[in-house]
Amino acid sequence: IKQFQGKKCAPEKRKEQPSSPCWSTLMKNGACFIVRFNSFPEVFTWQPQAGFTPLLAEVTRALFLCCLDGHSHHTSEEESPSGEQRFNQFMEKLGKKPSSKNLDLNNCALSAADVTELASLLPFLPELEELSLSWNGCVGGTLKALTVHLHHVSLLKVLRLNNCRLTAEDVISLGEAFEIVSQLEELDLSWNSNIGGKLSLLTKKLQEGCKLKCLKMTDCNLTAKDGESLAELLNVISNLEVLDISINKNIGCSMKIIAQDLKNVPGLKELNLHMCGLKQDSLQGLDTALQHLAELRKLDISCNREIGGGFKASTAHLASLKNLEVLDLHQCGVTEEDMTVLSQVIPLLSNLQELNLSSNKNVGLSSDPLLGRLRFLPKLRSVTISNCGLGEESLSSLAEAALHLPELEILDLSWNKCVGGNLKLLLGALKLATEIQVLRLSSCNLLAEDLALLTSLRQDGHLARLQKLDLSYNNTIPDEGWAVFCQGLGAFKELSELDVSLSPSSCRDCGLWFGDLLAALTQLPALAELAMQRWALSESQRKQMEGFNQDNKRNIRFDWKGWGLC
Repeated sequence: IKQFQGKKCAPEKRKEQPSSPCWSTLMKNGACFIVRFNSFPEVFTWQPQAGFTPLLAEVTRALFLCCLDGHSHHTSEEESPSGEQRFNQFMEKLGKKPSSKNLDLNNCALSAADVTELASLLPFLPELEELSLSWNGCVGGTLKALTVHLHHVSLLKVLRLNNCRLTAEDVISLGEAFEIVSQLEELDLSWNSNIGGKLSLLTKKLQEGCKLKCLKMTDCNLTAKDGESLAELLNVISNLEVLDISINKNIGCSMKIIAQDLKNVPGLKELNLHMCGLKQDSLQGLDTALQHLAELRKLDISCNREIGGGFKASTAHLASLKNLEVLDLHQCGVTEEDMTVLSQVIPLLSNLQELNLSSNKNVGLSSDPLLGRLRFLPKLRSVTISNCGLGEESLSSLAEAALHLPELEILDLSWNKCVGGNLKLLLGALKLATEIQVLRLSSCNLLAEDLALLTSLRQDGHLARLQKLDLSYNNTIPDEGWAVFCQGLGAFKELSELDVSLSPSSCRDCGLWFGDLLAALTQLPALAELAMQRWALSESQRKQMEGFNQDNKRNIRFDWKGWGLC
């Protein structure tokens, strides 16, 4: 073998080498191979002697590489970076701070090579508990390189792979890895459409006693067959606390099957079924399951229009959810008959903190006093009833109920035209709402007197904690009304977001009150965003606004889309 040993070429100036393999083939030209050690400045070459058969040439080449590999082990440890050093270098390259327990590489524009390098680093991260690779499209197709090393991170509890363009092969690899990561508690695969139709490949390795507590598969193109696989999965993940399968329109067909197995996850605290294509029979099956979900804190069945009319036969067990804190029914096609039932059931949810009934016109048209009965829910922090067709009578009922909601933080009355000119009905409630932080009154046909009421309330010491105020799309407010509002705007010291945009079809000049607005901005230390779309500015006004941040050492984000385009 000695006669076939490689000969050392002239040393080159040492360059920084990749740290992953101990050697790498740099050139392959005919029968000549050039090999460089990461820890050596020299380059070694090997050539077969004349008359070698192809087989003998290949054998001697392999022996040569083995010799070099053995030679590499004699290099000092100081010349080869440690696993920790490699990990730190990897994180520095991505602009991230290294952490041995929480590896957050969300939206880092990872390449396939980065994923492979990360996989090689997992043996040096035995304490890793959280791994997030979300919003990195190149992860798709490379996941197997990572999953084969997951046995090195046996303590892994959280794995997030949102919007990674996972392929069918990735789904299979991930499914096989579930036997390895036995401590996994949270799995988020949202926004990966290729999971649709393949859920069984992902879940077949999960075994009874699995510790999974949180499973999220939003917008994964799940099919009715996937719904059956999910139902089977519920039999082995009895510790589940959060299930989110929102924006899977085809899974509604199998919701009755899923609902039957929800009894196997009695500790479920959050169930998100937003835009799942639910129908009335789905709602009935879900209601039956609710009797087994005493720990449920959040129920979201919003944007399922076809369940409208089904609440009469499907709320028998809703009232039993004594721990329910969040109920989202927006855009559910609620009928007047539904309102009759909901008016009796919702007030019984004594721990309810957030209620969303938006985009259900019959909320305002119904003669049943649901809004008035909100007084029986003193823990309510958020009431969202935008675009509900409120009339003066229903607004009065809400105003009276709000007097009994001392913890109210968010009130959204947007797209209810009756609010304009009638904001005074809420005067008493707004005076008592010491905790209110968000007030949305978009497209409410507000008048000058309504804005004057808001500024008056603040000057009298109310609305002290208000952070977000939405007055957009109220073209009915005259310039004089805006001027009065801007003159009193500086009193809202906690305000961080303000929207005074005009509706898309409008465009007006703001010359009468622009100076008052600029003066007020200097008095609002917390303001971070001002939306003022479709208000026309003169050239001098535009320059003043563009230079405001620099002149006042501020960093306000001005949303001025449409300015000056009238």
